Amino acid sequence: DRFLTQITDGNISTVEIDNRTGQINFESGNGLEQKTTGPIELSDEDRKILSESNASIKFSTPQPGFFQTWLPLLLPVGLIILFFWWINKRAQGQMTGMMSIGRSKAKLYTTERPGTTFDDVAGYAGVKQEIREIVDFLTESKKFAEIGAKVPKGVLLVGPPGTGKTLIARAVAGEAGVPFLSVTGSDFMEMFVGVGASRVRDLFQSARKLGSAIIFIDEVDSVGRKRGAGLGGGHDEREQTLNQMLSEMDGFEGSEGIVMMAATNRPDILDPALLRPGRFDRQIVVPLPELEDRNEILKVHVKGKQISDDV
Repeated sequence: DRFLTQITDGNISTVEIDNRTGQINFESGNGLEQKTTGPIELSDEDRKILSESNASIKFSTPQPGFFQTWLPLLLPVGLIILFFWWINKRAQGQMTGMMSIGRSKAKLYTTERPGTTFDDVAGYAGVKQEIREIVDFLTESKKFAEIGAKVPKGVLLVGPPGTGKTLIARAVAGEAGVPFLSVTGSDFMEMFVGVGASRVRDLFQSARKLGSAIIFIDEVDSVGRKRGAGLGGGHDEREQTLNQMLSEMDGFEGSEGIVMMAATNRPDILDPALLRPGRFDRQIVVPLPELEDRNEILKVHVKGKQISDDV
């Protein structure tokens, strides 16, 4: 070792050894400071060499810093505190989920997000004409009020699957320029009793806060089936949800500017109470497209695409 060789030759004047790390700081006779690292525990031979040398030997034990002293103690405590904080946050999240389970799952489309318009609905001129009356009522409600006209509170879109009922409802959202609340009938159903009715109340409260609005319920037959058809808790929950929906629709005033829209391909299984005046009192049939309508639909889908001349 270079250090032992130099100290044996008498070339080192001072030596300072750190008892904690084994680091050796030494100064040669010409004043040059150097350092090296030796064993923490010196051997008897090393001690003999140091004692026989003419160098000034000093052993030091530096005091550890704050972090070196407290970090090993505080780290386990901090980990325990962090663990209990995580458990507490997770429990709060579960409680929040339980508390919010009765809230409506409706998606809100405001005037800032019009999206689809009637220009995107190819064909169906008669259907769009009937639907446009609803849009005009919502956008120019004062004119209807001045002449004493009444617009149906609920519109039921009836037709086979895939005929564009949901697309038409989205077009109403774009044309009306009023908030549009969209929800499916199955969103009201949950395993807990009373959740469906609570979500219905929350949906209608949200609509009333918005003023003029459209509430669209897709696949309304999943929640609006005829009552009394079946036994068990699931049917009881569905009937409670339907009863709450009927009650909320009866509570509408003509000045509220809220219109209900729904879509179904099974109107025959709907509860008759849903189709009474003041509820879904207007049914608009969305049939399978005719030849002319199919041509218009094809034009929409091939817009901006290269097609063969024989198409």
